Amino acid sequence: HRLALTSDGAVWSWGNGGSGRLGHGDTDQQLLPKNVEAFAWQRVVAVSVAFGHSLALTADGAVWSWGFGHFGQLGHGDEQPQWQPKKVEAFAGQRVVAV
Repeated sequence: HRLALTSDGAVWSWGNGGSGRLGHGDTDQQLLPKNVEAFAWQRVVAVSVAFGHSLALTADGAVWSWGFGHFGQLGHGDEQPQWQPKKVEAFAGQRVVAV
């Protein structure tokens, strides 16, 4: 799967949707880039893609993760998949600068 970040801070994803890694609330494959609507009211400044999950950093310094949660790689304190972006609360009160 792939992510793209536009100059206005929107995130787009496409490819294999397994484990919700595209962030659209489902596991569907996307053959064309589709806007990740969970960030409609956020400005994303960086994105990162791994094998089964994705990360985004918003302008306020918050980290969001979604996709395959095995081994706790999403940072939510469990191993559950997330089909939509979810804020990583472990960074509450901190301003993250890179993902």
